Amino acid sequence: MKSSPASESKTTPSRKRHLLWRVICWTFLVMAIVLGIGRAILPWALRDYINRTLSHSQMYTGRIGGLRINLWRGAYAIQDIVLNKTTGSVPVPFFSAKTVEFAIPGKALLHRRIVGRVKMIKPEINFVDAESDDETQTGAGAPWLQIIKDLFPFKINSAVIQDGMVHFRTYQKQVPVDIYLSQVEGSIDNLGNIQDLKTPLPATVTAKAMVMDKAKLEFNMTLDPFSYRPTFHMATRLLGLDLTEINALALAYGKFDFKRGWLDLVIETDSKEGQVVGYVKPLFRNLKVFSLTKDLQDDNVLQFFWQALIGGVVKIFKNQPRDQLGTIIPFSGNPDKTSTDILATLGNVLYNAFIRAYLPRLEASPGGVESIQFESPQVSDAISGDAL
Repeated sequence: MKSSPASESKTTPSRKRHLLWRVICWTFLVMAIVLGIGRAILPWALRDYINRTLSHSQMYTGRIGGLRINLWRGAYAIQDIVLNKTTGSVPVPFFSAKTVEFAIPGKALLHRRIVGRVKMIKPEINFVDAESDDETQTGAGAPWLQIIKDLFPFKINSAVIQDGMVHFRTYQKQVPVDIYLSQVEGSIDNLGNIQDLKTPLPATVTAKAMVMDKAKLEFNMTLDPFSYRPTFHMATRLLGLDLTEINALALAYGKFDFKRGWLDLVIETDSKEGQVVGYVKPLFRNLKVFSLTKDLQDDNVLQFFWQALIGGVVKIFKNQPRDQLGTIIPFSGNPDKTSTDILATLGNVLYNAFIRAYLPRLEASPGGVESIQFESPQVSDAISGDAL
């Protein structure tokens, strides 16, 4: 018995729908398999690419540990990254970090910009000074910006540093030197000016750290990242450094040591279109460089007389009521060549000694820009034990 034409017309659309659903299901199944395989091999392929990218420099080579990838956030994190110098035999890596994460922050998307953020957890940088260039490690000569661009194709708008360290080391001196910053916390914001700020210095850099685990360091900067020539305002303040902690550095480069003393330091710099003006204000409190009984025990006669000379200068030019030797050293020029005002520096030594002792606070902004504010300078007064 043959089916009627009406029955055939009803079954044909049903078969077509069934076939369509089978095609859709198989398509999704194939896509899921492909994405699953791709997701499985992505960390291996990305790790191989990162290791090759870190080895682009002829002077430095790198390696990484694991990877964490978050496709939904548009982020990936490199774990246990290490960059070593290939020339010479430098015993410490130039850079290492527990984690370096590249991501596209959601706040940037609110401003209709696709930019990136870098977050570094426990990064460490080691600068090494040596007699030969092969043993010296400064990071100069490597295409770091190009390497970062290869690792993350989007423009970096911000960066965050958590629990970082910076070392300055020498291994070829009689006494090895290791001067370091610890507990470094910092951030760089709005490098791409995605907030469309109309201020002349839209980007900001802030950082805090401890010097030799004891002295407090603060750093603030505002800058114009789009200026053809460097345009920025920077202020730095160091409070309460025990000078005996840096005796290895003083002996290696100054041929003297500190018997006691504390250092406060203020630096402020303003640059407009490549013209730099600023000052350095070092303040030494309760300072003692020369001790007849201790320095007589050394066999180096030249160092004995050198320390005696420094000790005599300290005694003559320090502010007696505050027990402080200090000055303000003004400088100006361009980033390639700056000059200091010697007469003004000497005049400021006399002002601190015989008129009024300087405090570890910012002076009037050298370039006419509103000064960056730090916390109250009374912190240093508490350390020194007296107030002006």
